[in-house]
Amino acid sequence: MSGLVDGAWSYTEGWLWMVWQSRLYVYTAAAVLLGLWLTVNMTLKKKKTVLTSSPPLSKSEKKKEKLPEKEKVIHVEGVRIFYGSQTGTAKGFARELADDARAAGFHSEVFDMKDYDPDDRLSDECTSKMICVFLVATYTDGKPTENAEWFCKWLEEASTDFRYGKTYLKGMRYAVFGLGNSEYVGHYNTVGKNVDKWLWALSASRVLSRGEGDCNVVKSRNGSVQADFQAWKAKFLTRLQALARGEKKACSGKCKKSSCKNKKEHQQEAVDEHQEKHSSEELFESSSDSESAGEEEKAHGSVIDMEDLGNVMNHMKKAKKQSEEESQRGKLSKLNGVMKTEGEEEAREMITPALREALTKQGYKLIGSHSGVKLCRWTKSMLRGRGGCYKHTFYGIESHRCMETTPSLACANKCVFCWRHHTNPVGTEWRWKMDPAEKILQEAVENHQNMIRQFRGVPGVRPERFEEGLTVKHCALSLVGEPIMYPEINAFLRLLHQRHISSFLVTNAQFPEEIRSLVPVTQLYVSVDASTKDSLKKIDRPLFKDFWQRFLDSLRALGEKQRTVYRLTLVKAWNVDELKAYSELIALGQPDFIEVKGVTYCGESSASSLTMANVPWHEEVIHFVQQLENLLPDYEIACEHEHSNCLLLAHHKFKVEGEWWTWIDYERFQELIQRYEDSGGAETFSALDYVAKTPSWALFGGRERGFDPSDTRFQRKNKTKDISGC
Repeated sequence: MSGLVDGAWSYTEGWLWMVWQSRLYVYTAAAVLLGLWLTVNMTLKKKKTVLTSSPPLSKSEKKKEKLPEKEKVIHVEGVRIFYGSQTGTAKGFARELADDARAAGFHSEVFDMKDYDPDDRLSDECTSKMICVFLVATYTDGKPTENAEWFCKWLEEASTDFRYGKTYLKGMRYAVFGLGNSEYVGHYNTVGKNVDKWLWALSASRVLSRGEGDCNVVKSRNGSVQADFQAWKAKFLTRLQALARGEKKACSGKCKKSSCKNKKEHQQEAVDEHQEKHSSEELFESSSDSESAGEEEKAHGSVIDMEDLGNVMNHMKKAKKQSEEESQRGKLSKLNGVMKTEGEEEAREMITPALREALTKQGYKLIGSHSGVKLCRWTKSMLRGRGGCYKHTFYGIESHRCMETTPSLACANKCVFCWRHHTNPVGTEWRWKMDPAEKILQEAVENHQNMIRQFRGVPGVRPERFEEGLTVKHCALSLVGEPIMYPEINAFLRLLHQRHISSFLVTNAQFPEEIRSLVPVTQLYVSVDASTKDSLKKIDRPLFKDFWQRFLDSLRALGEKQRTVYRLTLVKAWNVDELKAYSELIALGQPDFIEVKGVTYCGESSASSLTMANVPWHEEVIHFVQQLENLLPDYEIACEHEHSNCLLLAHHKFKVEGEWWTWIDYERFQELIQRYEDSGGAETFSALDYVAKTPSWALFGGRERGFDPSDTRFQRKNKTKDISGC
């Protein structure tokens, strides 16, 4: 038995030893068997799937099956809109465009440029299927708005930095719409042009030619910046839908033989870009994604193919000839070729629909196409026996009988402390439709009276003052804008005087010739907002390039008039340290009076960086005036109106026997102006011919601080912002 076991074990041991020595072959065989098993299983599963599925498709059916897959290809996912805005216009446009894009079925996002880091994120747009839209406004001196400064600075540096390279934004698709005002010669839409240029320099592809919105309604292509944007937006949305369909060319890709009909136009505009004529500059036009890549490679090197050079030059000659012919036709009348004057050219209205809506919301009663009237808060105050304005204290105006109006809503400045938040138009000359002076005055008086009538029965309104208020006695031409720009200003002033209405005209010292040609007024003001060229530019932001020379000439012209006033507005940290310079300007114009007033804070405005910190306290204004008085031997502090944070420096000639005579004898003025008109200007008069004694309560240092004791001072609790007043 044991022998059998030993024999079996020997046999088994020998067999196992043989297997162990041949283990490589065993492993290989096992692997082959496992592979065969897996292959058989997969084959059986496929057969089951085929049996349960539909029968095989024909060739035509296969083609139909593939079509939906092509239609599902997404060419445009949506729109990213970036805005650079100071007054909120570009921001509003961005939101409007986003809403319209969503309505068209596109995803849209809106970004404030200050919240977007181009260094980290802009290159991502090269691979995204979003279209980037830039709505950028041009601010002072052709600079970007505050919220777009960093974005534009980065873009400019990247476009010239070799480390980024010329193809840094290749693949990005974009469109630009710029907002500006052509009255700022040399800076019109500079930011929009630059953003377009910098993106193009980094090989981004423009999907639509740059749009330009002009706040100057006279030169705006569509009548206003809003209309310009609407026209551009319609083109952009059409182009967006074409891109979403996969069309790359602006002509929908239907040109024969792959030759775009707009090729010559593209070439011409590329050449015009190199010429860059600032006012008549042609916009970039490279709407075809595929074409723009080729054209950009040529343009980056500033090289035009020789075969295209002849066509380009011929096109330029034809364009120049056509421009000259159109210019000549514009000058000639169709009737007998008679030259037309500028006055005969069709002019636009100053007040656009959007501007009309904005001003109406602010309480203006608009007259015709360029004038307005509004009820001053001091008129309301005096109707209720709560005190009058500083003009009542300084010059004896009856505030409840004063009409605040303007025959020109346009202005040549965009002052940082403008209480209208720059809702009024700007301009350097009159280019709008003009309403007759008679119509303006008649409707101004009627509107003013209607606003006064609304106070009938209002608690606190004094009946006698209500009745007096219906008869206008004074007119403050200081509502908004630049009244002296109105070409018929002298006719308007004469009509006022014929109605026995006194005239208080305020000008911003940018129209010296108009000041010289002005007929006598009751009192003529010049706003002296700063005493140096740099600070005036910073505060007033004038449109004229020669603003400083115009400013000085206006002060000289003022010296030739009677009863004149410098109006100084103090802005803390801006112009309160210029005493010596102010004294020099006063010596230049020799005004009769100098009003020094602390700036009025009119609430937050995106158009201005002014805050409550810039408003000086009344005691600070007094300190400034006292220092200024020490530099002016011919002037002395005469009156004070604490409620308006205002003081009056008067020339010594108005101090007779130790008593001030700063008030005005309005009846006497009407007699003198009538004699002047009857004599054809021969019988002149001076400011001293119609003065009246200043009451003691109006004098500086009095316990009343300039408040009329016949009224009751009202201290308002939790008072809200009020931007009205004169």
